[in-house]
Formats: sequence, structure tokens, C-alpha cells
Amino acid sequence: MDTKKLQHIKIAIIATDGFEQSELTEPKRLLEKAGAAVDVIAPEGDEIKGWEHADWGGKVKVDVTLDKADASRYDAIVIPGGVINPDKLRLDRRAIDFIRQFAAQSKPIAAICHGPQMLIEADLVRGRQVTSWLSLQTDLKNAGAQWHDREVVLDGNLITSRKPDDIPAFVAALSSTLALQEHRKAS
Repeated sequence: MDTKKLQHIKIAIIATDGFEQSELTEPKRLLEKAGAAVDVIAPEGDEIKGWEHADWGGKVKVDVTLDKADASRYDAIVIPGGVINPDKLRLDRRAIDFIRQFAAQSKPIAAICHGPQMLIEADLVRGRQVTSWLSLQTDLKNAGAQWHDREVVLDGNLITSRKPDDIPAFVAALSSTLALQEHRKAS
């Protein structure tokens, strides 16, 4: 990946304790490698703890707490999965409102695995094409989405993927979307 492709881009990753380790750390690493500035945003605290396979994983530093986060300062948002992460975040109105701000500004919203639960809660999937972890397909369909079993699905500003194996395609889709937006701004 071109190390300067996203050099003027700032991305928010919203998560809390119980995020799927690889679905936060690997997109963050790849996006930073492409030149983006990436902030981890959480409801509170200095760090959050991941979930890796069947047990607690490593800790990740929180850059901005949700009460100080401003969607207008970011070009996109990433929502990692994990069963615990979106289930906790979807109960926090501030998290839902933060995601809705990205939608209102037509900025890319990228959700992987169980992350699309947040899109349901924010009422952003009705009439949209999405994918997710297999067990969420009925929830997404009931919320009005058209669900597909593909590694990545793009529908306007929504970018969704199914699982950790899809991370390269997920990040490539987000990076291409952001690079295209930057090119349009410069034209």
C-alpha cells in the first residue's frame, strides 16, 4: 500500500472493551501505514481491552474519549466487531449520535463483523447493501438491509465486511473510497 496515499486523512475508530483485537489493530496499522492519522475513540478511560478468539486480548490506548470527540474533525469512521464491543456501544447514545454525524456529513462509515449492529442501532441500513458476521444477517434484513455473503460490500458511504479474514479487502475498500474523495476535493 502506498505510504502517502492517505496522508491528509484522519480516521476515527470507535470501540470499547471487548472489541475483536484484529479488527481494530490491523485496520489501524494498515491505515497508518498508508499515511492516515487514526484516533481510537472510546466512551471513557485511557485504554480499552480487546478480545482475541476465546479470551481477553491486549490493551489499546484511547486517543479521545467520546465526550470530546468531534465527527467534523474526521474523514471516516471504522467500527470493529467482536460480540461484546458493539453490544456495549449500542447502548451508549453518544456513540450512536457520533456515528450518525458521519452519515449526516456523507463520510465513509466502515463496519466489520459484528460492527454493523451499530449501523442498525443508528438506523443506517434500511434499503442499503451490507454484509456482516453470518449470525447478524437476519438482524440486518429485519432492519431493512439487503445482506450479501461477500468479503466487502460498498453501498455509498457504507463499507461492510464479514470477519477478520476480510480485513485486507475491508481496508483496501476504505482506502480507495478515501483516496477518491481526496482526489475529488483536489480537482
